[in-house]
Amino acid sequence: MRAVIQRASEARVNIDGQTTASIRQGLTVLLAVEEKDCLEDIEWLSGKIVRLRVFDDDKGLMNRSIQEVQGEILLVSQFTLFASTKKGNRPSFSRSARPEIAVPLYEQFVARLSLDLGRPVQTGQFGAHMLVSLTNDGPVTIIIDSKARE
Repeated sequence: MRAVIQRASEARVNIDGQTTASIRQGLTVLLAVEEKDCLEDIEWLSGKIVRLRVFDDDKGLMNRSIQEVQGEILLVSQFTLFASTKKGNRPSFSRSARPEIAVPLYEQFVARLSLDLGRPVQTGQFGAHMLVSLTNDGPVTIIIDSKARE
């Protein structure tokens, strides 16, 4: 699994002209699933996201997690995070899991992230054409890959 995590002062998802999900202060997480992902990837990445210290403390240092600031999470599926541009100019998405594999893993990730956060997360709609808007606070953007644990 690969996630792009952005600290946001606000974010929302629009589908067909309607706002379907929105958050105030928190994290916008773009998530890609690959064929090799499993429960271990879900558990590790979810835990990493909720414990990630990217919110300022009283001294202005990034020392607080999403849990500590009582922030919200907007999770959006985005298979293009596994794009390969090695050959030519048209990206290949062969590392991205097919929907029959990706959808159950994505749904398990939503459930686990909600459990780890202690409250429901807002989501986009898997496979839909979405307009995702956010105000990146900082800006703070972190990329985490469950197969490249640094």
